[in-house]
Amino acid sequence: MLTNDAALVLFSGGQDSTTCLAWALERFARVETIGFDYGQRHAIELTVRPRLLQQLRSVKPEWGARLGEDHTIDLGLISQLSQTAMTEDIEIVMQENGLPNTFVPGRNLLFMTVAATLAYRRGLNVLVGGMCETDFSGYPDCRDDTMKALQVALNLGMDTRSRLETPLMWLDKAQTWALAQQLGGTQLVDVIRADTHTCYKGERGTLHDWGYGCGTCPACDLRARGYRLFQATLTGNRQVSAD
Repeated sequence: MLTNDAALVLFSGGQDSTTCLAWALERFARVETIGFDYGQRHAIELTVRPRLLQQLRSVKPEWGARLGEDHTIDLGLISQLSQTAMTEDIEIVMQENGLPNTFVPGRNLLFMTVAATLAYRRGLNVLVGGMCETDFSGYPDCRDDTMKALQVALNLGMDTRSRLETPLMWLDKAQTWALAQQLGGTQLVDVIRADTHTCYKGERGTLHDWGYGCGTCPACDLRARGYRLFQATLTGNRQVSAD
């Protein structure tokens, strides 16, 4: 149901953030987007964002009317502060602390804080992020408790009553594909498949059935397995209907 709230969506150009943007466009009268250049290894995600935004405008006419300004923020200091497989060309491995070295300490905390600052200036009272506690690598800044605590801190520090929405928090990747189907039909699924970027290594040489990517990094593996389960569910549903 459409509300008069105004939202700022953390939009990286990946599958999750694109699904979140579609989710916001279904619900909020005014939606803007924000992306971050933090020296990421897969900076190609920044390159695909403009085309993605244009594609989303064409999925539904009302989305085009609600989708407003896009903002790109330079947060290169993140890559200066941390040595990770997301910001350097190093092998992806598990660390002694139980987290993969793709974890960028403080990244989502900083993203949300900067987004809240921009939202304050733009008069946007809802922040939307693709954080997920179901299909994730154990990143502590993707947890529901973290986001709830951050919402409290941001509202106290800015004297606001903004909301942090995380529509994917309890969905696995197959359910995320299904949500895209529900929001924008086959057209949105095709846009996500062909035009988003999720691969940690920035590979866009081969278009697989689930999208572009190296096919071996954790992000590709998760996306591919989710897509195939989603497709199997669709096939099963069609079979049940036929029976």
